[in-house]
Amino acid sequence: MIDISLTKLLLLAVVALIVLGPERLPHAARTAGALLRRMRSGWDSVRAEVEREIQAEEIKRTLRETAENARATHDSVREDIRAAGAGIRETGEQVRHTFTETQVARTEPREPDPALDMLPLKNDSHDRT
Repeated sequence: MIDISLTKLLLLAVVALIVLGPERLPHAARTAGALLRRMRSGWDSVRAEVEREIQAEEIKRTLRETAENARATHDSVREDIRAAGAGIRETGEQVRHTFTETQVARTEPREPDPALDMLPLKNDSHDRT
């Protein structure tokens, strides 16, 4: 704040004593003290209000950043879910296509193929006695 040294304070007291006189000096000092207290109280009040406003702005900024991060995360998760859904749909189409081909192959007549139609024989040498 204001830097007042001891010599400046003494000089101010001497000038006030000369100008006001010894009768009015105590009253003037009390009035000056009361004004200083009011000014300091007002200044402290203003400073506290400014600090509250700054804190409120910081909280609002933090909330905005958090909301933006949450929105970005939400969008990312939504995109991942869409991609997974597309993969599931594609797999479903492949399964459906394979199933349809299998059903068609079973219903179409074909020539017998021994390699496909016969089961392999087991080599059961221990069963023979």
